[in-house]
Amino acid sequence: VQLQASGGDLVQAGDSLRLSCAASGNIHTIRGMGWYRQAPGKQRELVATIPRDGGTNYADSVKGRFTISRDSAKYTLYLQMNSLTPEDTAVYYCNAVIEVLPGVPYDSWGQGTQVTVSS
Repeated sequence: VQLQASGGDLVQAGDSLRLSCAASGNIHTIRGMGWYRQAPGKQRELVATIPRDGGTNYADSVKGRFTISRDSAKYTLYLQMNSLTPEDTAVYYCNAVIEVLPGVPYDSWGQGTQVTVSS
């Protein structure tokens, strides 16, 4: 099972970006999915999560600016990021709890995609 993240870029403050994360391999189903980020010198932090059956959760720092969504048929996760600020600069990682067999979860991480926001 692999997660491939993409969409990171160098942008200016106020710009928007859309990150994608595609899962591939032997997948029975995907449970919760989420985005995390790690800025230089800081610990990895939660950005947003979305369970299989709906509902979302956001870090306070991104509420109202970021939107997480998923296409379950395509095993793909998205993060729409608007009104970006330099404080959003980080490597963004996608995460998914994937059942490779019914009832057998596997915690999978993508390789990370760099988002850099200049002032």
